[in-house]
Amino acid sequence: MSSACRKSKPLKINLIGDQRGVSSYQYKTGWVVYNSWTEQVLEFPTFQQHIEYENQGVILKGGFSATIKPTFNYSLKEDAIGEMFVNLRKDIREVEQNWLKNAIIGAVNDVANTWEVDSIFNHRQQFESSIVVECNKRLSKWFNVSQLRTNIVPPESLQEAIISKTKAIQQAEAAERQALTAIADGKRKVAVARADSAETIIKANAAALSMKIKQRELTPLYVEFLKAQAWDGKLPTTVAGGSGTFLNIK
Repeated sequence: MSSACRKSKPLKINLIGDQRGVSSYQYKTGWVVYNSWTEQVLEFPTFQQHIEYENQGVILKGGFSATIKPTFNYSLKEDAIGEMFVNLRKDIREVEQNWLKNAIIGAVNDVANTWEVDSIFNHRQQFESSIVVECNKRLSKWFNVSQLRTNIVPPESLQEAIISKTKAIQQAEAAERQALTAIADGKRKVAVARADSAETIIKANAAALSMKIKQRELTPLYVEFLKAQAWDGKLPTTVAGGSGTFLNIK
């Protein structure tokens, strides 16, 4: 007899009888007591697992090849563990290195087939997000996949071309931003000039109106009044030093 205390979700499987574990299993918790001659307990972790696979080759759109070294996290769906075992008849480590590996590499390959090589390296995050979506479509029956990284490396013959094109795109985007900035600055200057012009016109109109008002007020009588106010009381003199005589003919 054997016993074990499991933190993960164990399956107790019969090794004898007609079914021999294919459909005869039980979920167990805590201490699991079983007969190692007639029964087997397989442990399936329900907490998140991290996987790193070795280098793999994939084909990109256009027939270009690239190398990936996929890493990702996965978690098993607790209620589907028994069904997965019935279908695959493998423990979790065998599933990781066979069925799951093939599914992940297949998803990466199929998505990569639809992406241009330079687009992958210019938009890597979107590329890998689309792979996660595809993986979860295929694996959602038993697994949840997250945080996948392809660590994709382009073929050496294309690396320089990709770098050059990326720089060209970045320069074009920078030039576009500069053009938009220049346009905005030009509009600002036009607005300032219009404001200054409007201010000048307003001031000129005010000055002209003020002059017209003053001109209307300068009657002959008012002019004589201003002259009288400015007179110092002295009469003009001649060259000989005499003074003239003013007569009021009125």
